[in-house]
Amino acid sequence: MRITCVTVDCRSPAALARFWGEALRWETVTVSDSGNGATCRPPDGGAYMEFVRVPEEKIGKNRLHLGCNAGTLADLELELSRLKALGATVAREEEFPPEIAIRYRNVILRDIEGNEFCLGAGNSPA
Repeated sequence: MRITCVTVDCRSPAALARFWGEALRWETVTVSDSGNGATCRPPDGGAYMEFVRVPEEKIGKNRLHLGCNAGTLADLELELSRLKALGATVAREEEFPPEIAIRYRNVILRDIEGNEFCLGAGNSPA
């Protein structure tokens, strides 16, 4: 078994697909004719993201979120600025013991509909 798609319930499929397409630097964003669904796909194929319109608002913390990597610690601030320009907001930064914090950071962000995702950088402690 393998993951082929991550589906996100949302209020605005087209806007959220565009956000994630730009955030992940995936060039292919497709919106259904009805506007009730959209996808963004990586240029080399593989697993993609699907966004489906639902009537209810997001309530509470995600039970699942995406973990993304910015590269090196030096790259993190640039990537945070880029994501904020796309509409992401910072929820908080994870705190680590000093021996880990010197080589790894992890920032929890929210996309344009409030879905949490992580942006790590450096050498992961795991």
